[in-house]
Amino acid sequence: MSLTAAPSEPPTSAATPPVRYVGLATRVIAIVIDAAVINLLAIIAGIGASLILSLFHLPSAVKAALAGIGAAVYVLWTVGYFIVFWSTTGQTPGDRVMQFRVVTVDGSRLKPTRALVRCVGSFLAALPLFAGYFLILFDDKRRGFQDRFAGTLVIEAPKTSYIAARRAANQAADVAALPAATPEQR
Repeated sequence: MSLTAAPSEPPTSAATPPVRYVGLATRVIAIVIDAAVINLLAIIAGIGASLILSLFHLPSAVKAALAGIGAAVYVLWTVGYFIVFWSTTGQTPGDRVMQFRVVTVDGSRLKPTRALVRCVGSFLAALPLFAGYFLILFDDKRRGFQDRFAGTLVIEAPKTSYIAARRAANQAADVAALPAATPEQR
């Protein structure tokens, strides 16, 4: 019978490094990259639409309606961009370049509804002179308003995507499930 006390916390293994949270400057660089991607593709689509529509003589009321439709499509494109990337890989192209990922508080990937809530939270955080983003500077987990609103964390993800990590975990599980070789089989 042992009289030693059990450790209060389980030891962390070398395979699971501590979670590191991403700060404001890194996020700003990533959003600049994402804005460049979003706007570049929107400009290309806009030029294509303008060239096609220039072939037709349209009344000014129709042109105004098309401009409104174009603005709505741009907003949907921007929101869809973030929802798709956050809910599939947890990383937009800007996030991947800056090597971080958006996850839920328990570390799992975002569902599309949570990604939409985070997108709305990002918009609301920007409204009062970006004050919602400055919370990142004072929070121990570096969460901004959008992260608190959606229940998300932004963590470092050096050189591995969610899919690559998931694939590695599945491969490790497959190897562990293999039967051990008996001396006769060797």
